[in-house]
Amino acid sequence: MYCFIINPCSGCGRGLRVWKKIEQQLMCEGAEYRAFMAEGPGQASKIAGELTKGRGTGQTIVVVGADDTFGEVLDGLNLGENVTLGYIPAGSRRDLAKSLQLPLSSRRCLRRIFFPRQYRYLDYGLVTYGEDSLRHRRFAVSAGMGLTASVCKGMPGGLHIGKREPESGRFGLIRRIAERVQYFVWGIWQLVKAEPSKGYILLDRTRKVEFNHMYFVSAHIHPSEGGGFYFAPGADPGDGKLAICVASHSSKLRLVPMLFRARLPRFVKRKGVRIYECREAKIHMDRPVAVHTDGESCLIQNDLEIQCIERKIRVIV
Repeated sequence: MYCFIINPCSGCGRGLRVWKKIEQQLMCEGAEYRAFMAEGPGQASKIAGELTKGRGTGQTIVVVGADDTFGEVLDGLNLGENVTLGYIPAGSRRDLAKSLQLPLSSRRCLRRIFFPRQYRYLDYGLVTYGEDSLRHRRFAVSAGMGLTASVCKGMPGGLHIGKREPESGRFGLIRRIAERVQYFVWGIWQLVKAEPSKGYILLDRTRKVEFNHMYFVSAHIHPSEGGGFYFAPGADPGDGKLAICVASHSSKLRLVPMLFRARLPRFVKRKGVRIYECREAKIHMDRPVAVHTDGESCLIQNDLEIQCIERKIRVIV
């Protein structure tokens, strides 16, 4: 039995169109499945929790949506050795799919899930935040605070799952192009408004590094975020470590070439950027800044604690 969790609004309705193709394929092959639509923020997490609560038998949960949908499902799972995840990407940002080298075709992704040739045990991140560190959230791709999180938090229309009516055909294409332009313009505007903060990162509880002009800090399980910004090109999702990227420079203008170079999926020297490896990190900024996990806003915080949980997610690749 396959359980599908679908975000129909991913990619301006692409999630729904992809699901319709998959559903036709499932019917043709006579596969047994259950489908659950996650049409609002947090629904994917709740569905995943209900599906895995107290289940002693193995099951396969297939996520159809964007990277943030996968992150929501991960956050809601009752993880155990009996849960296997499949992923059929249907969003405009494919950072997780690229890292796992998944096919572009949804049909080929489904065939891999039906006839798995390989499984990977992946790391995931755990963020602790809030007063007295009472709130916890898992993430699959990346988490961070500062400029990159501000883009996620304030983006008009939202980067998270939303209750939008799916669109198809040329109107869906126009809307996807418009959202890409909007995302770029909004990112530039956030960079213009961005103010640096003093702060520090504490790596593995032993090494403290202080900064005077921190614009953002991101913690990575996978190499890229935000639709192809390779802030941690050397990140390995199965090595049990976080890749911590810190952007700090006295001149804001110097960040612009760094952001362009971050589009390259290989390491190049990036002035003002430092990358560290650790199993856990504590991040502190002297003033409250935006925080995100897999593009989902975690509001405004001063402090963040991040851990890498090693090889606990079983994924079909």
